[in-house]
Amino acid sequence: MSTGTPERLIADKAYDSAALRKRLSEAGIEQITPHKSNRVQARLQDGRALRRYKRRWKIERSIAWLGNFRRLLIRWERYPEIYRAFVHLACILITLRHL
Repeated sequence: MSTGTPERLIADKAYDSAALRKRLSEAGIEQITPHKSNRVQARLQDGRALRRYKRRWKIERSIAWLGNFRRLLIRWERYPEIYRAFVHLACILITLRHL
């Protein structure tokens, strides 16, 4: 898919709806979402697809760590090159902290 559309959408239980699943499947996107506990319809996924959901917290955690840098949270820089340089610097500092 070189058109910029994702192959998969990983979301939490709040996005578990038949209408959303239908729209995404028509667009060619696989929705990976754990089912709600009060789901009336039959379950559509087995455990294999939900393994990707288990690793989702790593991405959310990393984005939260970047949010701890005030200069990235509120974008003060006018030029995107400088902002990108501070993103790289923040990633380096996060990596060094967790070595």
